[in-house]
Amino acid sequence: MPAFEFTGGTIEMPGKDKYYNKAKQEGYRARSAYKLKQLDEAAGLLGEGNTVVDLGAAPGGWLQVAAERIGPEGTVVGVDRQRIDELDDPGATVEYVRGDMTEDATNDEIRERLGADDETGGPADLVMSDMAPNVTGEYSVDHARSVHLARQAFEVALDLLDSGGDFVAKVFDGQDLDDFEADVEQEFEYARRVRPDATRDSSSEVYLVGKGRLTAPVREGDTREVEIVDTGRDGDGIAKIDGFTVFVDGVEEGETATIRIDDVKPRYAFAQPVE
Repeated sequence: MPAFEFTGGTIEMPGKDKYYNKAKQEGYRARSAYKLKQLDEAAGLLGEGNTVVDLGAAPGGWLQVAAERIGPEGTVVGVDRQRIDELDDPGATVEYVRGDMTEDATNDEIRERLGADDETGGPADLVMSDMAPNVTGEYSVDHARSVHLARQAFEVALDLLDSGGDFVAKVFDGQDLDDFEADVEQEFEYARRVRPDATRDSSSEVYLVGKGRLTAPVREGDTREVEIVDTGRDGDGIAKIDGFTVFVDGVEEGETATIRIDDVKPRYAFAQPVE
């Protein structure tokens, strides 16, 4: 993960760290704004014109950063059980939804705010969550609760993300994280853990990033019998599985072949014929 440095003088407030001071000076509602900036730099999450859903958005620090980076053509929806004070001149379209992310009515309202048609798939390019449970001080309990909360955000992301979209959620490191990461990796092109420099040294939190939402009807290792219906630019055969494009090495148009899926991307896959 790249190192992140910030330049320029700051006026330190006694008892507060540098990111708290920077947030106050630069007008961000929370020091966590710098975590999202660093996550974006590490994983390329916030593209210009993107549609973003921010789960647990109050008080709005991540909303501010997202709005700045997606620009005037982008839209970000902030979701929280608490009221979110509207941003002043955010630089992008910002919508506010007050509700529980686990309730269907809340997801319906998100889709409505984004003008989404259920028949066109998910409306979002990125679903992000900086939510954390109320801590008890018993680490195993707090870790399990954080994974449960992140899994709830993950389920929302699977419903709202378009093919190729991204997901990021905060979780406390611990024994349940490997299984959660494996589940995320099943639904995305790849998953990785990122710990931003703005994370306090004493914190066990880490961010799990899923890149490239897979909505394909196949997964790596699947075998299928297909008809080769066309030839690609590089000479590969092309098969269609439920309308999804699969490039098959070493076959000719018109053949019927049994193939093994080797690699799955958001909008196509690669395969080899099975003898």
